[in-house]
Amino acid sequence: MTLAIIAIICGVILLVWSADKFVEGSASTARYFGMPPLLIGMVVVGFGTSAPEMVVSALASLQGNPGIAIGNAYGSNIANIGLILGITALISPIVIHSNILRIELPILAGVTALSIFLIYDLEISFLDAIILLIVFGGLMYWTIRQRIKEKQDPLAKEIEEETVTHSMPIKKSVFWLVVGLILLIVSSRILVWGAVELATIFGVSDMIIGLTIVAVGTSLPELASSIIAVRKGEHEIALGNILGSNLFNTLAVVGIAGAITPINVTPETLSRDIVIMAGLTLFLFVIGYGFKTKHGRINRIEGAGLLLFYIAYTTYLISMTFAAR
Repeated sequence: MTLAIIAIICGVILLVWSADKFVEGSASTARYFGMPPLLIGMVVVGFGTSAPEMVVSALASLQGNPGIAIGNAYGSNIANIGLILGITALISPIVIHSNILRIELPILAGVTALSIFLIYDLEISFLDAIILLIVFGGLMYWTIRQRIKEKQDPLAKEIEEETVTHSMPIKKSVFWLVVGLILLIVSSRILVWGAVELATIFGVSDMIIGLTIVAVGTSLPELASSIIAVRKGEHEIALGNILGSNLFNTLAVVGIAGAITPINVTPETLSRDIVIMAGLTLFLFVIGYGFKTKHGRINRIEGAGLLLFYIAYTTYLISMTFAAR
């Protein structure tokens, strides 16, 4: 058990560090190839911060551990809203001025509804996975077009300023891009091995491990970037990180894992975890969209509520696990 715990801790630390280096290297390399700063911030960095979830779920699916793959994706979504957004809003209330984010909130709600529809038969088939990936591709294309048009949008300005200030020589950029990607894969293998071993030792499903330990571990890049953004007063980047990550997890991460190996979904996952993910998404849509005010706002009380809910959910999972032994 000690070796499994060490593997998980080391895997998470290396995963977070390598993801950060991969993002830095890929963003800087993209600048040298003439990609506009806005697209670097929203596409390259957006993919980079979600790379841990994608690599871990893909490897888990390849190794025959679909529970970790699906638990990581949906568990990360729950952690992003409950844990990360809760902590971020406690540090500083988030006010939403951006038209981009106000459009993406209902899109995320719609994508969540689509995922529920597709897994209602308790399976993510190859066809379901392809549908998710096609929707993801269409949303990426639409998002790029919208964000190019919205250059006067507050979020677009913040991201453009943020990406321009971070640059490095081309050789160093390519070096960290390659090394970061390699270490992402290596650390993901270590983390998945440790998670599988821990699940075997405690006699619990790999789905529970994926929903808790693995999900929190792969969500740490979003936590770090969101806290840094909100401390700089860039509230909309903090929320944009969460929305982008959840869209990526729901569509691309689950789609890639399902395309590799069809995944059977347990009834508990549908009735418990998917419902909680959908409820948190709907809550975020309601409080973030600001139907009665000009701008959406997530205050400290709402942030505390999100955090407490996540703690209660995780505690429930752990207690049910030990009760079933």
